[in-house]
Amino acid sequence: MLKLKKNEFYYGYYGVVADKLKSANAIPGDVISIDDNESHYKGTLMPKNEFSKEDIIVIKLDNGYNVGVKIKEDTEVKLLERGHLTSHPGEPVKLMENEIVPPEEKRVLILGTGGTIASRVDYETGAVKPYLDPNELIAAVPEVLNYTSIDAEEILSIFSEDMNPKYWETITYNIFKKFDEYDGIIVAHGTDTMAYTASAVAFTFHKGLKGPIVFTGSQRSSDRPSSDSSFNIISSAIVASKAPFGEVSVVMHGETSDSYALAHRATKVRKMHTSRRDAFQSINDIPLARIYPFDGKLEILNKNYKEKSPFNNPEFGFDEKVALLKYYPGMNSDVIDFLIDNKYHGIVIEGTGFGHISNRLIYSLERAYESDIPVVITSQTIFGRVNLSVYSTGRKMLQAGVIPGEDMLAETAYVKLSWVLSRTRDKDEVRRLMLTNLAGEINPRHELKLYPRWYHG
Repeated sequence: MLKLKKNEFYYGYYGVVADKLKSANAIPGDVISIDDNESHYKGTLMPKNEFSKEDIIVIKLDNGYNVGVKIKEDTEVKLLERGHLTSHPGEPVKLMENEIVPPEEKRVLILGTGGTIASRVDYETGAVKPYLDPNELIAAVPEVLNYTSIDAEEILSIFSEDMNPKYWETITYNIFKKFDEYDGIIVAHGTDTMAYTASAVAFTFHKGLKGPIVFTGSQRSSDRPSSDSSFNIISSAIVASKAPFGEVSVVMHGETSDSYALAHRATKVRKMHTSRRDAFQSINDIPLARIYPFDGKLEILNKNYKEKSPFNNPEFGFDEKVALLKYYPGMNSDVIDFLIDNKYHGIVIEGTGFGHISNRLIYSLERAYESDIPVVITSQTIFGRVNLSVYSTGRKMLQAGVIPGEDMLAETAYVKLSWVLSRTRDKDEVRRLMLTNLAGEINPRHELKLYPRWYHG
């Protein structure tokens, strides 16, 4: 058997496992068998899970689940079938029928930030943990190379719930620093707060983007047979390399089956389900595009997109002293007063219906205005737009100085106010910017086709 040097790695594996895989000429994507005196396994060789021990091989079984198999000196590892897109020493890459060879000039960068799409199972504890090398995403999804060449880099390794405005600045700065070398950028992100971060990037680059920035994630980890990880990555690569627009989008499953994905405008998308693969939906807008990853096809649905700019033109910065509140029956004024007394710089409130809150809170709104703290009102109804001129409560709110959030999602308004307040604290200028459509966050016209999901079919 061919022996490796003591510390030599083979596709992440080392020691006796690396020896056996190299001797079998097996690399990730190949179908292998593992035999010893006690058991027999057959499956697709996966990149090594960094949390697994030295003597473990990770394979994907026919049922779609990954398992870690313990390897001993007398374990026999055989190559049964070479993967569709794997390249072995001295052999060209084997392409599947109807595959598209990417043009050499197309280059896409994946920036890893963590989340389920960048998670693996710890085979010792059974827990899902983030892995630190986004290049493993490419090794696990080689089909992406049919459409573009890919580089990958980790800039964060956090769970979605740990995201904050300082991390938004880290992400936007890395995008700006690296974009000149690429046609598009994919940001792998946890789904729970992905819309917030995508909006933050959209406002940062609202003056111009030279190509698409695509956020994508996974509702289900790569160990599960129903995982959406590979499908979403391939779809995102098509958007990042082919889309004609220069703006930020979120690309996820368009329906529960693996038929198509949708590219949603970053400032108009919300996660609408805890676990479904088609959890993301455009709100008060039409998705930018529909993607068919198995055909490499991208269909533009919304022709009202931003054209690519000759250069990227960012405006960095976010104010961390902004709060997002949800109004509820019985809400006391001390909730708003607390934020005023603690010198918050801005407040977004999700009101009911047209954007209303209780009359007993009007005085606190006046206090905020007098303290130079802008208050933006959005609606809990999600679809439709704020209108504070219909009922007397709304008119009192306007007199108290609130800013109607038009048809913005509450989370989008929160991100936008954070971005605006990092540039100015002047009340009139804040109001002007909040009511100006900067990154597609405000739709001036509403038609029936915007409510809801007319684009499915």
